[in-house]
Amino acid sequence: MEAYSKVLVPLDGSELAETVFPQVRAISSACRPGGIIFVRVVEPILWPVNPGIDISPDVAQKIETEQRTEAQDYLHRTKELFSKEGITAATEVLFGYAADSLSVYAEEKGVDLIVLATHGRSGIGRWVWGSVADRILRSSCVPVMMVRALSCDERSGHSRKAAATTG
Repeated sequence: MEAYSKVLVPLDGSELAETVFPQVRAISSACRPGGIIFVRVVEPILWPVNPGIDISPDVAQKIETEQRTEAQDYLHRTKELFSKEGITAATEVLFGYAADSLSVYAEEKGVDLIVLATHGRSGIGRWVWGSVADRILRSSCVPVMMVRALSCDERSGHSRKAAATTG
């Protein structure tokens, strides 16, 4: 039996999120998972409540459609990158709030592991900015591997790169 048959990799299109790629490659080669699933969540647009701003449903629908298309294009490019390396991958675009959508998806689809990047903030930084990674860790029934985007050396001003960002 393989250790992981479905590995969920949430991405948001940022370089920070992509710092998990070396771990995904290592997991894929070591465990031979049946599938890596790259997922991007399109979140609902929160319009400011202002009497002077009125957004029509058509405009809101157009923006949502553009965001979904952008997410699909990004995931397709990512899948192709891994396919060239012989790694089987699938993609999925979800709509909703990231942490909740990812936790529910992982449980419903029988995901064995979630691999995601984190800023590694603590204290007031986490409190002010929140942390999707932290919410997934706390709400998911699936094991979560968190990859810190910056090493301790980088945060303290040293130039050594984190193991997560080396190829």
